[in-house]
Amino acid sequence: MSPPLLAARGVAAGYHQRRVLHEVSLQVAPGELLAIVGPNGAGKSTLLKVLSGALQPWGGVVELEGRPLQTFDRRALARRLASLGQESGSAFAFTVLEMVLMGRAPHLGALRLEGERDLKVAQQALERFDLLPLAARSINEISGGERRRVLLARVLAQEPQVALLDEPTAFLDLKHAAEIFSRLAQLRDERAMAVVATLHDLNAAALYADRVLLLKDGRAVGCGRPEEVLTRDNLRLVYETEVYVGRNPATGTVMVLPAAR
Repeated sequence: MSPPLLAARGVAAGYHQRRVLHEVSLQVAPGELLAIVGPNGAGKSTLLKVLSGALQPWGGVVELEGRPLQTFDRRALARRLASLGQESGSAFAFTVLEMVLMGRAPHLGALRLEGERDLKVAQQALERFDLLPLAARSINEISGGERRRVLLARVLAQEPQVALLDEPTAFLDLKHAAEIFSRLAQLRDERAMAVVATLHDLNAAALYADRVLLLKDGRAVGCGRPEEVLTRDNLRLVYETEVYVGRNPATGTVMVLPAAR
């Protein structure tokens, strides 16, 4: 395995006096997709906030390119690491193109004006996510699924080495969800971009992720290849329900279903 681009070692974190994460460790290499899975309240989104630098850990360390995250200034960090949260709305009526161009902010010069290359990168990102016909539309006049694709295009326009994506396929139908994972795979191959994504869909994690981190109550239950982590025993423990774990007959990957009652 290549040296990790991003690593967390013994991370603990929370809000006010409430601890959410308990000594969680992970690493992600160039070109790798790490899926973080677990039930609601397991700490998935909190872990992404710590990895992005938006939330300071109570203990442990997060390293990017072998350096502690806090040693990067905000602009340098934003050139290397991009984040997508769960929120998809906007208080202002920016156009789709304007939203995607915001991803270029870390790369702009002193006057903060976009140049020809910035516009080209933004248009390529729109094209990658089938959004060019919507470029002039207000972000508030398109569907939730389309807004989600716009925000993913903004992440792409940022040209990061690491993308942290909180439920990247939320609000997307089956077709567009599959296309998102396909495009992420292309970017990982083309740019060696590392992706850390929280997912509720265990079958999507099994199908698309190189490795899976399984959380329960802010603790890591397992981290490894999907077939190593998404076992019946692990999932019964974490989700507190009976599950069926088998193999997808079309792909051979792990398949998880609720157990018949």
